[in-house]
Amino acid sequence: MARIGVVTFPGSLDDRDAQRAVRLAGAEAVSLWHADRGLSGVDAVVLPGGFSYGDYLRCGAIAAHAPIMRDIIAAANDGMPVLGICNGFQILVEAHLLPGGLVRNDHGSFVCRDQTLIVENASTAWTNQFEVGDEIIIPLKNGEGGYIADTETLARLEGEGLVVFRYKDVNPNGSCNDIAGITNPRGNVVGLMPHPEHAVEPGFGPDTPAAMRSGVDGLKFFTSALTSLLATA
Repeated sequence: MARIGVVTFPGSLDDRDAQRAVRLAGAEAVSLWHADRGLSGVDAVVLPGGFSYGDYLRCGAIAAHAPIMRDIIAAANDGMPVLGICNGFQILVEAHLLPGGLVRNDHGSFVCRDQTLIVENASTAWTNQFEVGDEIIIPLKNGEGGYIADTETLARLEGEGLVVFRYKDVNPNGSCNDIAGITNPRGNVVGLMPHPEHAVEPGFGPDTPAAMRSGVDGLKFFTSALTSLLATA
């Protein structure tokens, strides 16, 4: 059975939800602690949402220098699948595993809503169960979720197909080019602001046109990781 680690930082909020999503996908969830070294033999890693270290300095800035991040950076550079969700995305950009940055929402307020996303890249370790053009509904909750990058970086992301998800209908935080998530060129590291771990179980997910709280689009993130791991086993 594949083992997927979920890191807990001081201030993590959604680590238990991410662990449950891993188990529902059919993998073993392994709890990892920010201050430890070593990854306990896991096959993939999830950096969950929350407010690591109280969002001091910049969101994710302190967490990017946590002891365990040294091992995660090395593993990611060797090809291990790593998913950063919300605060986890912020940590990935602060650790320079993904380019750009996340800043305060352009309207200045915290946003919490069920968000429609368009799948732009279905070939990453975390999105291979989707099809390009799929529209999925994933909960979104952030105060500093506006994705920014310089003109050259945005051109490279767009030109090389590194935008993974784009906001549909409404841009909830002012992100450049409606970008909701990106990947590295290798496709093993993905970061996004919406929370797929909150859309994995009927009765507890977002509302969809089919029924209230019926959305389970987030489960495919985690089954995608298992498919990717099997393909490289």
